[in-house]
Amino acid sequence: MEQPPGFTHPLYPSHVCQLHKSLYGLKQAPRAWFNRLGGWLQTQGFSGSKTHTSLFYRCTSTSKLYILIYVDDILVTGNNPNEITTVIQSLSREFSVRDLGHAHYFLGIEVHPHSVGCLLSQSKYILGLLQRANMDGARPISTPTTVISTKSSTPLSDPSLYRSIVGALQYVTITRPDIAFAVNRACQYMHTPTEEHWAAVKCILRYLKSTILYGLTIHHHTPFTFHAFSDADWGGSPEDRRSTGGFAIFLGKNLVSWTSKKQPTVSRSSTEVEYKAIANANAELIWLQSLLIELQIPTNGTPTLWCDNIGATYLTANPIFHARTKHIEIDFHFVRERVATNQLKVSYISTKDQVADIFTKPLSRQRFELLRTNLGIVSPTPRLRGSNKGIT
Repeated sequence: MEQPPGFTHPLYPSHVCQLHKSLYGLKQAPRAWFNRLGGWLQTQGFSGSKTHTSLFYRCTSTSKLYILIYVDDILVTGNNPNEITTVIQSLSREFSVRDLGHAHYFLGIEVHPHSVGCLLSQSKYILGLLQRANMDGARPISTPTTVISTKSSTPLSDPSLYRSIVGALQYVTITRPDIAFAVNRACQYMHTPTEEHWAAVKCILRYLKSTILYGLTIHHHTPFTFHAFSDADWGGSPEDRRSTGGFAIFLGKNLVSWTSKKQPTVSRSSTEVEYKAIANANAELIWLQSLLIELQIPTNGTPTLWCDNIGATYLTANPIFHARTKHIEIDFHFVRERVATNQLKVSYISTKDQVADIFTKPLSRQRFELLRTNLGIVSPTPRLRGSNKGIT
């Protein structure tokens, strides 16, 4: 940034102007804008969430209102339409606001309402991604994963496209957790990607092309009870024998959180990797419960976490250290405390019913499609295909 012509003092050419307030484009501008908007919301009776800094809420005996902020894009929701209208009108008087009506597109996410809830998808974003990679005419496939050889391959001469596409694919996982494992694996080669790694990314894009209209279903009426699934693939990485863990957390019928992540250390047994996966899922459950408590949204019962390793389920309830498990980091043992105080229930589930299996390893087409459906990832109804008719 430079001073306008004529503002340079002839006696002090190296001096600069001191701003009285922030300007658009400065590195301090986002924080200044957030403080301005957040401060105004607090004068309107809203409280800033301690669990999620971009979320504001106002709960009274007659209504609950929630405002989500991303820079200058704002979502307003609640259980009282009149209160929502009043808040939007107040915003319009204080700021220059363009009301786009009911949410149908937000930060690349499309919202398609239907009879039982809504479908969240990113078909426009995916189409743009395919065009960037020159893959919009590629042949579609049925699963996103492929086998990556441990043998050396030709490094990419310019890895910038690889990094750009993989970074964008991470954003697609917001509504498409079915590609989370494949994208997680692609992220592990960002430093020196090869032709083989790029071919694996192309497989993800070809799969997205075949399922471009698919999205995540959110049901309106569902029990407010948490249940989760955690799983891990012991030593699944041939390069370093580290394991990949994953979890899926549901609030009633709705999938609300998930992950597929390579564990940072090598584990000595399948029980150990499964126990670590349970601990990670438990940490996310605690955060989600804290968020709902803060928003004054009550949940029912004790959360149940399902694991397909019976040894790991026993370990969560047994306070005795054993020779095979005493080396496990203490921070993972907070699961035992949660189980002992009845804040969490860990139960065994058969591997064939383990939903989180989709986050830990490549699967056959039949099993992949089954678990994808169990996650709530479906194609839109015919009424919604190719049209946003009825969405305001």
